[in-house]
Amino acid sequence: MTLTHILVFTAAALLYLALLPARWRGWTLFAGSVIAIYWLQPSIRISRMDFIFPTATLALVVVSWLISREPDQKWSREDSIAAGILVILVLLLAFGRYLAPEYRITPSKPPPIFTVVLWLGVVIVAVALIHAAPVKLDLLAGFFILLILVVFAVLKTAPLAEEVSAWLREWQGQPTSLASATELEWLGFSYVAFRLVHTLRDRQIGRLPALTLREYTTYAIFFPAFTAGPIDRAERFLPDLQDLPGLEPSRLVQGGMRIMVGIGKKFVIADSLGYLSLSAAKAEQATSTGGVWLLLYAYAFQLYFDFSGYTDIAIGIGQLFGIKLPENFNQPYLRRNITVFWQSWHITLSNWVRFYVFSPLTRFLLTRKRRPAPNLVAFTGQMSTMIVIGLWHGVSWTFVVWGVWHGIGLFIHKIWSDRTRPYYIKLRTRPRTAKIIEIAGIIFTFHFVVLGWVWFALPDIGTSWDVFLKLFGM
Repeated sequence: MTLTHILVFTAAALLYLALLPARWRGWTLFAGSVIAIYWLQPSIRISRMDFIFPTATLALVVVSWLISREPDQKWSREDSIAAGILVILVLLLAFGRYLAPEYRITPSKPPPIFTVVLWLGVVIVAVALIHAAPVKLDLLAGFFILLILVVFAVLKTAPLAEEVSAWLREWQGQPTSLASATELEWLGFSYVAFRLVHTLRDRQIGRLPALTLREYTTYAIFFPAFTAGPIDRAERFLPDLQDLPGLEPSRLVQGGMRIMVGIGKKFVIADSLGYLSLSAAKAEQATSTGGVWLLLYAYAFQLYFDFSGYTDIAIGIGQLFGIKLPENFNQPYLRRNITVFWQSWHITLSNWVRFYVFSPLTRFLLTRKRRPAPNLVAFTGQMSTMIVIGLWHGVSWTFVVWGVWHGIGLFIHKIWSDRTRPYYIKLRTRPRTAKIIEIAGIIFTFHFVVLGWVWFALPDIGTSWDVFLKLFGM
């Protein structure tokens, strides 16, 4: 989100609360979220993709809703109205091709109307076939989860993304020699994918509450959290959406203050640190160990203030509209060990991966006839979880190494805490010693995390390793 987006969303929230009766708020939030994802989508050099990507997001959401419904849930009149609004909004946005660029919501000219109508027809037919199909929804849910993960893997794997970019350029009649992985900037797909997989998987295990198409779409693409999270859960989001409050001065003050704090973090602190933060070019120019450490510290704090600033802005805008998004950061750099750090950094992602990766994997290992040793189960679960989190940021060896770094750290901390628990219990009677140990733990954990950012920040293993050695004067 840019400052313009933030100001417009804030003003829209005030008008929304001041002018709309309660019965229209949910529908307005639904339609506003649809329009917002087109507006937020940045320009892409491949023709028309900045219109196609948001439209594809809506298609994935509608199909996911259809598959994730309860077995006895019927297609209601409200669902038909919501589907009609989706089609009308997409068509109206497509008519933006006839407007001057400054009046369009989309960053570039949308595809021809006939093409948009044709693809909407394909989606409608697919929805009708799924609705009437005798296939078990659990089977369809598994297939659709796999499809989402495949798309995610393609977008996050640079060689695959570049191949797709070249194919799309050829399809649009553009030079394939200019194809680049960075062109496939499908805004919000990572966070939408997590929400869709969550609802599909929870439907398979019978935990998902019943949602209408309007409620499901608003949850999946809720625009304050669309670009950078947090990753909300449907069962937490739904009660807020069904009971949207009116004009409450205290909530407006809280939301406004949260937005201002987020703007300060992101656009003042993080953007200023960006001039000093670690990159391959700056690391090569650094002539001293102290200089490399300075670049790394700047990167660590830039990353935190950038990400937590966006989270504050999202939570603040959500508050204005009456949706209380979950917290995503809780002073992570002041945590005394790596386990507590991961309970405080990108909390919603950590919780998601723990629920859908760590718990099922460890449960599977513990229920085998020839059950592995408990420490092996813990090591496998923690390593798999952190590698998945690494790959979520990008399918490359640097993110794998970053995940392994944290997986090893979590496992070592588990072994250490298991063996020193009696000693820490005795420390309760020695508060001064306990405080010294806590401060030492904070310093050690902070530097362990900061060293891990070397693998996260740089483009390849060789560069990361060179910088890692420079940090220790080698």
